[in-house]
Parts: sequence; structure tokens; C-alpha cells
Amino acid sequence: MAVSPAAAAPAKPAAGQVAEPGQGCTAADLGQRHPIIKSVEVSPTITHFTGWYVTQGTTGTQTVTTTTQTTISVSVGFNGSVQGSFATEALGMVGASAGLNVQVNYSSTSTASQSITWNFREPGYYGLYKGTKKVTGTYGSLNCNRVQQDDGSWALKWIEGPDSGSYTTYTTLQEGAVRCEDQVPANSIMRKAQELLDCTSAAAKTEHPAGAVAPTAKQLRDRRAQRPAPNRGTSTEQPKATGRSAQAALACRPVSYKIAVPGQPLSWGGPLLADDGVRLRPSSIFSAHLDNWRLCNVTEHNGVLEASLWNWGNGGCATIAPQNASTEQAVLMTVPCTEDDLQRFYIYRDVPGSDKIGVQNKYTGSMMGHDRYADGEFIRQYSSGRQDGTGTYSLIGV
Repeated sequence: MAVSPAAAAPAKPAAGQVAEPGQGCTAADLGQRHPIIKSVEVSPTITHFTGWYVTQGTTGTQTVTTTTQTTISVSVGFNGSVQGSFATEALGMVGASAGLNVQVNYSSTSTASQSITWNFREPGYYGLYKGTKKVTGTYGSLNCNRVQQDDGSWALKWIEGPDSGSYTTYTTLQEGAVRCEDQVPANSIMRKAQELLDCTSAAAKTEHPAGAVAPTAKQLRDRRAQRPAPNRGTSTEQPKATGRSAQAALACRPVSYKIAVPGQPLSWGGPLLADDGVRLRPSSIFSAHLDNWRLCNVTEHNGVLEASLWNWGNGGCATIAPQNASTEQAVLMTVPCTEDDLQRFYIYRDVPGSDKIGVQNKYTGSMMGHDRYADGEFIRQYSSGRQDGTGTYSLIGV
């Protein structure tokens, strides 16, 4: 079916401006990815706490050791840390959305007991605490892809791609002391500490010697409830191989392709050795089909292709090794084909008539690219893609 490319794409965002859905992009952006924040939830959280009784003769400055209640670690996606520019950009957008100064690099609240020095001016039952605002939510990714317009023409625009995930971060830690009779703002860190103090308990109403008060049953329950449960979900598990062969597992299109650098002779070349990676290689009669790829088990959703990339030369499928899934600039490999999201890729296409594409790993969310144009250069994953356009390739039928 004959179709015509759009005469002109909408203007790109200016330098430093955040890409938005529906804005125009160019073929150089096909290999890029930007976050879009879909939800933000802020919840005051106590990280360290202890109950402390001050008698008439023990007022003044004292140093009190608190017990760990909750540990918060910064993470984006399935990573247990923050790697790459995509995660940092996402967390920066979270802070702007919530109007909070949040952590944008990997960090964690302390898992050890913490000491608080406080000047007690009045006798009473105090809760000494350290706390923060825990910020969680979900994100999506904006990718450049072709979109058919109302008049039938095509244009490249930023769309919300199929990649998504969740994040966790937190604000600056605060510390203090609060009593049952203190009036504190609702949904504040102090109110959370006051609730943990359990003002209706016998411990709050009974005279005690100066010093630490044993945790009440409610405090112990709340402490257990605030500690993160062991992760039993599948979102952070590494995909498991099924062991099926390529012939049994994959339905491949008959056309073979080179995934080439636009206008240049080098293209993706599959490795002969299992511990080697996919590299930029020249195509010749000696390439032994290592430069030929087929799209297998292809599906399409909202104009975005999803496929396994099967190498004709070595019979393996392109993948990111499970142990390197969270590593920025991990090398693209080939392994025996299995039903595995690390072996699935989203393909973003230029307008019809152009063979340019961007390639994104389904599991890691990272875009494929290379550091420099050179024979033997590895194809790697970059969380936001390559900003210089080197993540845009040509899918050339052979």
C-alpha cells in the first residue's frame, strides 16, 4: 500500500525542555527514551523511634538511642539501585511533580540504631523519632515513533511507549520529639511518630522511671508493618529460560535484515563465541550470515512492534545477560532462544518510506546504541538512549 511521509514534523522541544506526548521528534530520536510520571504518592514514614520517659528531675539535654523502624531505598524500575540518566531524570520529575526535594541518586535510610540528642524542657512521655516523606509511584516512557495523522499522512511524535515501572525515593530525614498532648499537623511526620507513641496504652499513662519505655504491643505491630515485606513478585525476578529451541519456540518472518548504521557499511554482527557480544561489523561474503537478523514472534500494539531478534549465523537470540540487566552500558549478547523478556525488543519506526528504527529491550527498558562508530564496537544498552542519535539504526531487508 502506497503511503506518503509527512511533509514536515511538528517542532521538537527546545534544548532543556521536557518532551511531552504528541510533540514532534526526528529520526535521530528513535533510539531515545524519556520518563513520564504517571502517579505520585507521598506518605510520612518513621525510620527510627523509641519511647522515652522524662521525670521532673531529668529534664535537659539527653542523648537517646532509637530503634530502626523502616528502611527506605531509592530505586527506579526493577533495579535495586539507580543507574543511568533515565532514572535520574525520572526522580527529578518526581520531585518537581510533588514539589519536594527528593533523593535522585541511590541512597538508603540507615538500617542501624540512631542516636538523637534532645533538650527536654518538660517532664512527660516522649516519642523520639527520625522520619522522612516516602515518595512512591509509577512511571512510563516516552519514545519517538511514527503516528498516522487524520489526513492519512505520517509524522514522528513522542508517544507513551509500552515500557513502565515503579519508583521509590524519599525526602530529607527529620528528627525530633513529640508528646501525646502536643498538637501536630495531620498527615505529618510528627503525627506518625505520635501514632507510634500509642498514647492510649498503659505505658503512656503510667508513671515510669526516667529513660526508655518498653515498646507496647501496638508499637511492635506497627514496627513489623512498616518493615518492607520480602519481594515475592515477578517484577524484579530475573526471567527464567524454558530451554526450548529456536525452531520450537519462535515463528520467524521469512525476510532477513541487516540492522545497520544509517548510510554506513557497518551493521550489527552476531558473535561466534558464547562469551562475546554483538558488535558493529562490515558485511561481506565472509560474514556467514552473522549480519543477518530475523524478527520472530512479532506482535504490534499502538504502532510499536515487539519481536525477538534471531541471528541467522549463530542461531541465537539477542539478549541482555540476566546478571547485567541493571547495568548501564551492558553489552548485547546472543544466547539460545527461549521465552524470556530479556530476549524481547520494542522496535520504534520512522515514517513509511524510511527504514530507520530505534530498539528497546522489553525487560530492562533501555535503548540499544553504540559509543562510537568503529569496526568491532559493541552494541550496548543505555537507559535513556544515545543523545547524539547513534541509537538510530536502519532495518534493511536482504
